[in-house]
Amino acid sequence: MILAIDTATRSAGLAVHDGYVVRAEFTWDTSDHHTVELMPRIVELLDQINVSIDQLSGLAVAIGPGSFTGVRVGVAAAKGLALARNIPLVGVRSTDILAYAVRWCPPPLVVVVRAGRGRWIAARYVKEDAWQQDGDFSLTTADVIGADWTTATTLCGELSEGEQKTVQQRLGDRVQLLPPAFSLRRAGFLAEIAWERIQAGQIDDPATLQPIYLAPDQKVMA
Repeated sequence: MILAIDTATRSAGLAVHDGYVVRAEFTWDTSDHHTVELMPRIVELLDQINVSIDQLSGLAVAIGPGSFTGVRVGVAAAKGLALARNIPLVGVRSTDILAYAVRWCPPPLVVVVRAGRGRWIAARYVKEDAWQQDGDFSLTTADVIGADWTTATTLCGELSEGEQKTVQQRLGDRVQLLPPAFSLRRAGFLAEIAWERIQAGQIDDPATLQPIYLAPDQKVMA
């Protein structure tokens, strides 16, 4: 059984996956209280399905980008549990979790997560056998994203109602906004990604796994 931990932004999530079924899943707004909320939530989740820490066979964690504190808390907890229990650990980029949930979308795809101060961290994806990130992460906002898009692009991620309206008004038919449910990173998808990677032998070393952070002074890009 895999425990998935995602505290990359204020929208945090946990899930337990047994390889066939998502046994339990929590998603909640932490209000940036990741440090005090994470471990009690893990205990509550496992208690609900009568699973103990000893029964876990693997761990998944969102490694960012996102909130500096949130990412750090989640990665530290997952690494500590993996080392203490001697079980496999898989780190997954927060934008990959959102992209995985919309595998059916036509390319290209742009995924955004919150970066604070009205900014997003954006990642562009192209489709081969599966979504592949195309280029580096960038900082952007609702007022500038998509300025260089020449073809219709699907956009999903953490957009408020006001941001959705701004983007739609600016870009028109150059953007396809997905319904609100696809704005939410689900730990169940994080767990599925990790399960697939563990079966393929693609695991990370807890001693060397590093979070992904973006510099706060990075230039905002379209």
